[in-house]
Amino acid sequence: MAKHEETLMEKIAEKIHGHDSSSSSDSDDDKPSESSVKAKFFPADVFLWRNKKVSAGALGAATVIWTLFELLEYNLLTLVCHLSILVLALLFLWSSATTFIRKSPPHIPQVQIPKEPVLEFAEALRFEINRAFAVLRDIASERDLKKFLSVIAGLWVLSVVGNWCNFLTLFYIVFVLLQTVPVLYEKYEDKVDPFAEKAMHEIKKQYAVFDAKVLSKIPRGPSKEKKKD
Repeated sequence: MAKHEETLMEKIAEKIHGHDSSSSSDSDDDKPSESSVKAKFFPADVFLWRNKKVSAGALGAATVIWTLFELLEYNLLTLVCHLSILVLALLFLWSSATTFIRKSPPHIPQVQIPKEPVLEFAEALRFEINRAFAVLRDIASERDLKKFLSVIAGLWVLSVVGNWCNFLTLFYIVFVLLQTVPVLYEKYEDKVDPFAEKAMHEIKKQYAVFDAKVLSKIPRGPSKEKKKD
């Protein structure tokens, strides 16, 4: 089988990395800075397990959060209060013990958040939101029935999945899939690609039948070119 010029793994990385830097036609206001694009390489490294410690830490943190809020049924306010009680009790005991062991009291560090990464993240987030709105606007205004129905079907499936589980569980499932599927595909790419090609061929075949029997018979409004004439 001929090798694809761009594998599925590269497509996943492109989606994670963001907008391609070669598209110079975008305006400077809507295009994130070069530093923000570089900063977005970090999630790809986490999902592909380039740094195993960071990836394992992210997966472990997500698992702990899901366990606390779903299995143990903690809510956010209760968790914050219990952690605050624990920290205050430890600091109080430590401060009281310093008078007997003649050591300096505990030093509480100040929280310092660098300004530039926050601004870069906000700029990249603004760009992605605007791009998502642009895609939705194009789908709603281009009179492309196939694309419109596919988006409606995807949103409907997502709403059905949302009825089965809450947002936190759904987010955790998606996060675990992002942590496992890309790295497994990268490892077994040669075995997955032939199966994916067969699946895509069958999907296109079934869609062509559906298009011929259903979609092609739906009356459509006048196209944009006819309106211009």
